[in-house]
Amino acid sequence: MEDFKQSLTENSYTRQEELVFWDCDREKRMRVAAILSKMAAFAGYDYDARGLTHEMLYDRREVFLLSRIAVRIHDCPHARDVLTITTWENGARAAHMQRVFEMADQTGRLCISAKSDWILVDPITRKILRPSSFTAKPLTICDKVIDCPEPKKIVLPHEGLEDLGTRRVRWSDLDGNGHLFSGNYGDIVWDALPADLQTQVPKEFYINYSKEATLDEELRLEGFREADTYRVEGLGPEGTCFTAMCVF
Repeated sequence: MEDFKQSLTENSYTRQEELVFWDCDREKRMRVAAILSKMAAFAGYDYDARGLTHEMLYDRREVFLLSRIAVRIHDCPHARDVLTITTWENGARAAHMQRVFEMADQTGRLCISAKSDWILVDPITRKILRPSSFTAKPLTICDKVIDCPEPKKIVLPHEGLEDLGTRRVRWSDLDGNGHLFSGNYGDIVWDALPADLQTQVPKEFYINYSKEATLDEELRLEGFREADTYRVEGLGPEGTCFTAMCVF
């Protein structure tokens, strides 16, 4: 049996992982939810390896919350594929701090590229902090070009929307922060898509996280189809919870 490798450099973290059935859809292809989950996990792995655990950052009152993600799927991985996943910090842009990712197969072929924007928050007051307020470590810059669009704001038009029903937040949706786990939004979007799109592999996927969703909250889902894109918005009791766009 082969040992999976991991490595840490000054500005990157790399680890190999095998895709299991849970990571994949009916066609044994990696789900968007699994891509989002890996991104969240690897951001944590990187800082954990540097001694900056969630508990330590919480005590410093400097925690990260996901704001926007952009994903480009070059060649969708399948169940049992072993991926080499690398993440880098990529500096700050206005109020956002960026982290980027690449996922490659064992031949070195690039399968997935992704970029994510995060905001720095005081977990006690919930106040958004400037990136310059982050004192745990100096931010680094990714020294390679990531073949992925930038995260962007996603909006739906006011007319022509489809009613996609509702989705209640269940106990199994929650993460250690007590809210709907960022990766689970991918499954919520896919469950709401028209049937002819659910079996397709997106070329790109974008999501904006606007407000956290907590136990028993009901999200009202609306959709809009246009050319090769489909947009989904989840509306909670306090307004927009998330907005996503799939590009096929």
